[in-house]
Amino acid sequence: MGMILKEETKRAIEKIADILPAERLAADEPMSRHTSFRIGGPAACLAVVSNEEELAAVIRIVKEECAEYMLIGNGSNLLISDEGYPGIAIKLGGELDSICVDDRDDTLVHVGAAKLMSATSAFLTDHGLSGFEFASGIPGSIGGAVFMNAGAYGGEIKDIAETVRVMTLDKCELLNLTNEDMDFGYRNSRAQAGDIVILSATFRLSKDEPTEIAARVSELAAKRNSKQPVNFPSAGSTFKRPVGGYAAALIEEAGLKGYRVGAACVSEKHSGFVINEGGATCEDVLAVMRHVRETVNEKSGIMLEPEVRLINCSL
Repeated sequence: MGMILKEETKRAIEKIADILPAERLAADEPMSRHTSFRIGGPAACLAVVSNEEELAAVIRIVKEECAEYMLIGNGSNLLISDEGYPGIAIKLGGELDSICVDDRDDTLVHVGAAKLMSATSAFLTDHGLSGFEFASGIPGSIGGAVFMNAGAYGGEIKDIAETVRVMTLDKCELLNLTNEDMDFGYRNSRAQAGDIVILSATFRLSKDEPTEIAARVSELAAKRNSKQPVNFPSAGSTFKRPVGGYAAALIEEAGLKGYRVGAACVSEKHSGFVINEGGATCEDVLAVMRHVRETVNEKSGIMLEPEVRLINCSL
């Protein structure tokens, strides 16, 4: 039985159904299918847009109807309520899942926001373009990576982003923002103000032998696999790195490795990760996160801030 929809949400869904094919519109869509945590109840509607024009049309509809909505990428940094999401989840696909080398400069690459990081890494390796290796094993999409200024092994998206194409959410205007315009910071960017949606990014890379790039990617993958619980669903690092320390170290020092509620637990392999061992609920994860924050704060005086984005739920 589906959730009870607000009238404005119903009207918006009806209008969106007039412009999107039925196969790209799903009512009561379980969000557990669209998050790396494999957790989340149904969204009132999932709408997959295939180009900038469709995205603008859908955004105008939800704005006109004052319907609740959210934009999602690959869902690799989301924890969504067990009750689900009462609004419209808008997901990018089609032409926004593209990648190409610039016609005039073969060290510039244009990547659509829906393109997965893994697929981007493979393309760049094949084309002998270096600089993205640090991001090769980060789960998720380019849009999400730019939004979060994703980073690993000493590199961040801000190090390679030349420009970012965005759409404003108030007037659906298209803008090309420079690296400086994006206000990149630690796990932060201009996009987190909530008034723009990322459409694509242009990365500045350097030429190298594909075999050399592939070797570096393999080395980082081996390092990641040896230290991180990649065989369990998670949202990556659960907490942001606090000033002057590391979340994982603080959690381990607090004796919380392996702490669990239901099927959610602090990974024994890497205490910075809360993992889903199979069938964990959003409430299980939140309970683990609350206990971790309280215990770490008691022992160190540091209140950890979540890196995972909480949707329709709170700590």
